[in-house]
Amino acid sequence: MSKGVQLEGLHKNFGSATAVSDLSLTIHDGELFVLLGPSGCGKTTTLRMVAGLERPTAGRIFIDGQNVTRLEPRRRDIAMVFQDYGLYPHLLVRDNIGFPLKIRKIDRAERLRKIEEVAERLHIAHLLDRKPSALSGGEKQRVSLARALVRNPKVFLMDEPLSNLDAKLRTSMRAEIKRLVYGLGITTIYVTHDQIEAMALATRIGVMDRGRMVQIGTPQEVYDRPADKFVAQFIGSPPMNLFNGEISGDERIDIKPEFLAKVVAKDRVRTIAALSNERVPVVLGIRPEDVHIVGRTDSNGAIGKVELVEPLGQDTNVYLSVNGVELVAVTKRGDFTVGEVVGIRIDPESIHLIDGDSGKIFTR
Repeated sequence: MSKGVQLEGLHKNFGSATAVSDLSLTIHDGELFVLLGPSGCGKTTTLRMVAGLERPTAGRIFIDGQNVTRLEPRRRDIAMVFQDYGLYPHLLVRDNIGFPLKIRKIDRAERLRKIEEVAERLHIAHLLDRKPSALSGGEKQRVSLARALVRNPKVFLMDEPLSNLDAKLRTSMRAEIKRLVYGLGITTIYVTHDQIEAMALATRIGVMDRGRMVQIGTPQEVYDRPADKFVAQFIGSPPMNLFNGEISGDERIDIKPEFLAKVVAKDRVRTIAALSNERVPVVLGIRPEDVHIVGRTDSNGAIGKVELVEPLGQDTNVYLSVNGVELVAVTKRGDFTVGEVVGIRIDPESIHLIDGDSGKIFTR
């Protein structure tokens, strides 16, 4: 078995409640793999099983080819960073970072060398003689990262490490973590509910929902080709526009707003209509950046009214209504006013068609 982390048929029950169900996954050596999903989806439970803090109900865990399912956490050669930093308030930063080396009885001179080395890498060498109470949130998180990295573990586990930081600091720390992990080449599993964080950091993303792994892919793959309605709506900000409708056996689409019926490519409608002699429930999905605001004379589009405008600097979110149906468009910086009437165009190739019953994406 190759290096990295392998999970085979992992289950975790808490009494009658299932937290993780039949999870099999290979995380490659040196990969930064992000477990993404809403609260309660099983991502942190999965991380805690890899760490040895939770015992699987069933299944096996391998680290670098070794079966560690029943091993104690200290024997797995992993390091973990939590969202609450977990620093010892009575110890200096130097001693917080060096604590894992001290309990492993590493020689003092070697210990100090490693502390200095990792502190320099994380730009906290000037903080070594302070206590945690004298640090900012970002500095505490750097110390927490340094304490994990000083051991040079086989696997680096991060449980929402940036959730306690403000927006600006979260962005800078996100970039720093990515540079650090990619530079060191340590296999890393990172848990978050923030899809922007996942997209920015990951080599690959595993999207979880209700204890199951729904889709695994690169950030671009899960964004451009979501596996189902849940992924389509969970990935993206603002989320994907979704419209319920039906395709009948005579290849007719019944959907609101009505103009969408003529946008969908005829061959895709024909393929879905052939699945049943009766009506097939569908959900039509369009990313906000694929809703184009154009001139009102565009014959292939529709007319809509601006309901709300969110200027975000580089981009602008424009909330529109077409015959009482709402949708959102993301445009480059624009000068829109509430109540303004605009043209709307959607390219056929940008449309996702989702099975209304199973939630699965119809293949193109």
